[in-house]
Amino acid sequence: MIKIDQKAISRKEFITVEFLYENSKDLAKLNLYSDTSGFNRKIYEQNLHRPGLALAGFVDLFSFSRVQVFGNTEMKYLAQLSNEKRVEAIERIFRFSIPCIILTDNNKPFPELLELSNKNNIPLFGSSLSTTKLVYFVSDFLDDQFAERISIHGSFVDVYGAGILFIGKSGIGKSEVALDLVERGHRLVADDLIILTKKGEGILMGSGTNLAKHFMEIRGLGIIDIERMFGIRAIRYQKRLEIIVELELWDDETEYTRTGLDEETVNVVGVDILYVKLPILPGKNITVISEVISLNYLLKHYGYSAAEIFQDKLTKTINNKNNIDLRGVDYFEHDFE
Repeated sequence: MIKIDQKAISRKEFITVEFLYENSKDLAKLNLYSDTSGFNRKIYEQNLHRPGLALAGFVDLFSFSRVQVFGNTEMKYLAQLSNEKRVEAIERIFRFSIPCIILTDNNKPFPELLELSNKNNIPLFGSSLSTTKLVYFVSDFLDDQFAERISIHGSFVDVYGAGILFIGKSGIGKSEVALDLVERGHRLVADDLIILTKKGEGILMGSGTNLAKHFMEIRGLGIIDIERMFGIRAIRYQKRLEIIVELELWDDETEYTRTGLDEETVNVVGVDILYVKLPILPGKNITVISEVISLNYLLKHYGYSAAEIFQDKLTKTINNKNNIDLRGVDYFEHDFE
């Protein structure tokens, strides 16, 4: 099994309600109805919960540790209750240590809900978004916060829409290849320290650090700013990782792939990523080869494999020995150029 150097970044155990509000209020269109006394409450998971059954009295399976979302169903249920029953329903769920409540669809809080929220130090928010959209945005935000992350040293470039991470020993030329690709019109995601975040089951998103961003170190020259030097077209803030290219000096003892029929993959945080080992020799144009790696990957993604097509043609030719023609094309009449 192929292994690459990767360092796990400690996952967040929790975030505070204040962090959620400050960093997602524009995305989720959150408005604060209560006071801020409960902003230090902790959120431990990315899933959200709709407490309809808990409001009705069934709390045996109440996921109280999650962010609680009150949609039209919950608000209409509370609206048809008498004041006493409404207070009883709200107090029932407030006996649990819930992080916060978000009202969707421009629903305004009942006076009893607002009063009890402040009394129990439970932040109460409202949003103009529908329940479906709010759950999508907030879940995605929380998923990012609690996602598994690792760091890898390399250079990460968007080449024809495919995210290629160049790795290899220090000084092998990773940054120089990335710089050459940027000069040819491709886009730098990050250089040196790459942060990979697992999204869902089969997606790794790569980005740089806030400190380094799109700065690059070129040995013998120093630090350069790719965005200032080449413009906004030359950078990306994040990209899906699809190919890992390991650069290494040519080794006569190493066997390198010749046909590409047997693809190799490397497992990164539980995700299999296409792996290419690229030997370096004097005069070898690594930049152009990197572009070809990307284009070949895209062709395979759309169902065309040059290696398999060539193998099929070779097999048919071998099976038809009596009709072997070594010429690539038939000459046109009177065309001998």
